[in-house]
Amino acid sequence: MEPLPRGPCALIISKTYGGVKVRVAILDDYQGVASDRSDWAIIDSDIELVVFDDHLFDEQKIAERLKDFEIICAMRERTPFPRSQLELLPNLKLLITSGMRNRGIDSNAALDLGITVCGTPSVGHPTADLAWGLILGLARQIPMEDRRVRSGGWQKSIGVGLQGKTLGLAGVGNLGSSMVPIAKAFGMNVIGWSQNLKDEKCIQLDIDKVGKEDLLAKSDFISIHLILSERTRGIFGAVELSQMKPTAYIVNTSRGPIIDEDALVSALKDEVIAGAGIDVFSVEPLPKRHPFRNLKNIIVTPHLGYVEASNYEAYFRGYAEAIRAYIDGNPVNVISG
Repeated sequence: MEPLPRGPCALIISKTYGGVKVRVAILDDYQGVASDRSDWAIIDSDIELVVFDDHLFDEQKIAERLKDFEIICAMRERTPFPRSQLELLPNLKLLITSGMRNRGIDSNAALDLGITVCGTPSVGHPTADLAWGLILGLARQIPMEDRRVRSGGWQKSIGVGLQGKTLGLAGVGNLGSSMVPIAKAFGMNVIGWSQNLKDEKCIQLDIDKVGKEDLLAKSDFISIHLILSERTRGIFGAVELSQMKPTAYIVNTSRGPIIDEDALVSALKDEVIAGAGIDVFSVEPLPKRHPFRNLKNIIVTPHLGYVEASNYEAYFRGYAEAIRAYIDGNPVNVISG
């Protein structure tokens, strides 16, 4: 498919077959890559595809924009679909999320409303890659020194080496586990904690299982790899941050609400901890006046954990395949309510 012209907030591919068009929306295409990340040829004769590169927060505005679409492709959890939003979309029949899990979609409500929810393939490693980028950036103050050089200055910070330091993993599932061999390659000690961490998993990974208090007290770097739930929402608050070493760093590439953002802002301002690397936020995109934007001892990235070439290719290819299967009457990768 040839490159497509872009408007201020949308581009449109319109193809008609037998006078009938299936309207498809792709949301939150921040990078403007939807047109070249998938082989749309497998469906472009059967659909009208509209790609939006901006983000809306208000449910009524979202409903007004999407009310005529039969199929919506959601990029991760950028635009949530709770029951209240789904009820405002009477023509929606298929909702596709990138990846096979999206806690921003009320799949039970979708089932009640006759909306099929499907996922796409994904690649697991990019988030761990970014977590290490944040750890290294904090340890050696890479972004700060980059800005200093660009503004005419020269070295100011004294970096922290990783050898002999302790990496604390909050969550030792697939992503947390993938952090371990890299930590060991750097010569780090690794400890792990979660509310359901099994001894067998720690033996398998050759790491020490600890309680939450020891994770906080012993870690030089804490990397969060927990799933957001009612049990984990705000699980790192003011009390927990105060139990960390004043020289320690915390990194979150999981979900923003796992850390109490107000407590983290205070801890960074008061230098209760040395710094933080944060890729995920309670409100995304991050509000322009959020205090994170002005703190010196934090690295902030715009939810880049899954934003990687091979992962995007899997997502967008999955969109096209799911749409093709739906049109053919055989939905694939269905996520049950």
